[in-house]
Amino acid sequence: MRLLGNLLWLLLAGLWLAIGYVIAGIVNCLTIIGIPFGVASFRLASYTIWPFGRTVVARPTAGALTFLGNILWFFLGGVWMALAHLLAGLLLCLTIIGIPFGVACFKMAGLALAPLGKDIVPVEQANPSQLAGPVVRPIGS
Repeated sequence: MRLLGNLLWLLLAGLWLAIGYVIAGIVNCLTIIGIPFGVASFRLASYTIWPFGRTVVARPTAGALTFLGNILWFFLGGVWMALAHLLAGLLLCLTIIGIPFGVACFKMAGLALAPLGKDIVPVEQANPSQLAGPVVRPIGS
């Protein structure tokens, strides 16, 4: 079921959102200060292109610098990617088949706003007390 969910997601929204994250990552990597944001953007691209079966957990070592980094990310790419997720979610919710994918887009919009200090892991390895983002599951699982 995960494979089917990921394939439908890839066709409906994942590819386009991942391209947006890759573009944001390239732009952020143009400066030395932006490299950590570019790396985070590339991580989000890999999660966005194939999300089912993976989840986001809080990194226990995240601290004040991560918080400051998320504030910078908010302006450097977070707002635009969150808006892209919201737009994709609205478009997906126009069809009955797309509603679960639209809901997943809305959940990922929050992650797009503050991705630093979080890791993407397989759902089986996630400790429920560390969950920091959406657990994206296909229908029926």
